Amino acid sequence: MTEPNQPSLRRMRQFGIRPNRELGQNFLIDSNILDVIERLADLRADDVVLEIGGGLGVLSEHLAARAAHVHVVEVDRTLEEPLRDALAPFGDRAVLHMGDAMALEMGALEPQPTKVIANLPYGIAAGSILKTLEEIPGATRWIAMVQKEVGERLAARPASDAYGIPSVIAQLAADVRVERAVSRRVFFPVPNVDSVLVGLTRTGPAAPRALRSFVQGAFAHRRKTLAKSAGIAGVGAPERVRAALEQLGHPPDVRAERLSPEQLRALWEALR
Repeated sequence: MTEPNQPSLRRMRQFGIRPNRELGQNFLIDSNILDVIERLADLRADDVVLEIGGGLGVLSEHLAARAAHVHVVEVDRTLEEPLRDALAPFGDRAVLHMGDAMALEMGALEPQPTKVIANLPYGIAAGSILKTLEEIPGATRWIAMVQKEVGERLAARPASDAYGIPSVIAQLAADVRVERAVSRRVFFPVPNVDSVLVGLTRTGPAAPRALRSFVQGAFAHRRKTLAKSAGIAGVGAPERVRAALEQLGHPPDVRAERLSPEQLRALWEALR
């Protein structure tokens, strides 16, 4: 039987791998998308890259051949052997971290990543992006393959249906854009959802914990005004919130989803 040329298909056969649907595994099988990811990430020879969800190592080896160092994180132990096979040619320039990315201490990675480039597992896509924004202050650019709805949520603008907590927290630290749609046919197995490449370019430090808590409280009850929602969540007395909103030139009964991230930051600062 002829051996497949595509690395994912070849490693699946070589190592007896079956995609784990519980982990949301959809392996890249169209290598043309790798050049698109590289270009959007503006990948440079001195970059240190963090990849979350190494899979079968197709993106991993592409990045390792072009960057100074690559950290690859993978939770599925059955993928350790094919991943090590993919990274072996690059020696200590490519390090595999087996474990849950959401439990990994990102700030302890050495050398510290300058870019995050990944085909993210659907279940942790938004959470892992927000975690890296907070824990890797030296990272300046993200290119992530995510479910279409996740990408649209992160990039959503005020007053849109998708705008919410992830939108605000991401955009307080970065310019966020949906860079391009991705065909379902670049994956095996073919997923039941559409995907996009979402790009983030850092504009400032991550929002402090108190500001993130305020945003979460402001959006906690979307059918209520910001002041009422903040009061219920315990992040601001309603009367103080209404007064601060009026002072900043907003209607006192405005809902959180009508305010931009910077307007929400200004409101939080006025309440401190």
